[in-house]
Amino acid sequence: MALRTERFQQVWQAVKEFVYGMTAFEFEQEARRMRAELETLFLLIVFGDMIGLPILPSYYSVRLLPYVVPVIDRWKRQVLRERDITELEEFHLIEM
Repeated sequence: MALRTERFQQVWQAVKEFVYGMTAFEFEQEARRMRAELETLFLLIVFGDMIGLPILPSYYSVRLLPYVVPVIDRWKRQVLRERDITELEEFHLIEM
C-alpha cells in the first residue's frame, strides 16, 4: 500500500510540474528577468561612478553601500561584459 501511495505522489508531482510549466513558467522567467534589469538599473544609478558614470552624489552611495557590497562584483561583470548582436533581442513563442 505504501508503494502505491508513493507512486501516486510521484505521478501527482509530475502532473503539477507539467501544469506549472504550461501556465506559469514563462511568467516566472519574465518576472526574474525584469527584476534583474531593474536591479542593474538601480545599481547603475547609485554606483555608476564605479564604472565611470557619476549620476548620484556620493552621500547616497555611501549610505547604500553596506547593502550592495555582496552583489557589486557580479554587477560589474554583467554591465561591463561584451555582448554579441544576437543577445540584443529575445524571441518568445508567444510574441512570434
